[in-house]
Amino acid sequence: MKKAIKILWMFTPLLSLFPFILGGCSEKSEANTNNLKHIYEEQGVPVRTVVVKPTFFSTWFSYNAVLTGIEESTAQTMVADKVEKVYAEVGEYVQKDAVIVGFPTDNPSARYYQAKVAYENAKKSFERIENLYKSGGVSRQDRDNAYTAFEVASADWDAAQQAVYIKAPISGYITKLNVRESDNVQPGDELFVISKIYKLKAKVWATDDEVLTIETGQPVVAEWNGVEAAGRVVQVDMAMDQDKKAFGVVVELDNKDNSFRIGVTASVRIITYQNPSALVIERKDILREGENAFVYVVQEKTAKKHPVTLGRPQGLDVEITAGLDVGTQLITEGRMLIEDGGKVKIVSEG
Repeated sequence: MKKAIKILWMFTPLLSLFPFILGGCSEKSEANTNNLKHIYEEQGVPVRTVVVKPTFFSTWFSYNAVLTGIEESTAQTMVADKVEKVYAEVGEYVQKDAVIVGFPTDNPSARYYQAKVAYENAKKSFERIENLYKSGGVSRQDRDNAYTAFEVASADWDAAQQAVYIKAPISGYITKLNVRESDNVQPGDELFVISKIYKLKAKVWATDDEVLTIETGQPVVAEWNGVEAAGRVVQVDMAMDQDKKAFGVVVELDNKDNSFRIGVTASVRIITYQNPSALVIERKDILREGENAFVYVVQEKTAKKHPVTLGRPQGLDVEITAGLDVGTQLITEGRMLIEDGGKVKIVSEG
């Protein structure tokens, strides 16, 4: 107890000084505030401003999407066998019906030689019956029967060839080749993909809010690996996909110089609005009173409150559709110290 009293006795002189210390700080702070207030009244509140100028402004939605050729087709094997020959390479342009992959012709399931012999015999038989028919040697029924047999044999021969020699279903670039010579395959295995890549397409998924402002014909920009391609919206689904809970939007892109690879995931931007001469300010420069928006501008060295009408936002920027004129000095810094009609001093103008 004596020790506690002794400690208290040691600090008593310091405690007695606190009111004077605090009073001194308070007086000093009040004096500084009065000095600043006097300076602001005399010289004006220091502010930074920017001159409002027309600028290009746009709004957009960004998505990630896989790019495919504007038209693509795959080819599958119809027999279980070993690949005998591959006639093309990835990246090569091929014409429709060009042979891309070949299989042995002696595969029993293909019936290549049987179909060939049956076709040749049917063809000779029909040609003989046709000549007899023209000379009146056989009836029309006999001629039609021979022609039917020839057509059936011809179709079988075509099928046998298609099973052995796999052709390009469309003209385009080979963008994927899944087999090499001597590979074993099974019926239904995908052999290759051919794509028309002078244009690309992609499908993105828009929310129910976004789809309200997306329309066919709107411009699109895709970016991949530092390269950009321009295009447009070609389809906007009217029904929501129940699995994705979103609306499908199909876009097409120009790829004339083949800068984009098929199957890559690119950033796709759908531009929903453009104004080449918009008045745009940053969101931070907008103040609010209830539902009303306003900004501070400089007029004759004083701050003036200007109501503004807000347009479309994009990122940190907002388009102003009414309330600002070109050339107006918009206050961007120092707003918290000013009041409507108060004197200001521009320290920096952008």
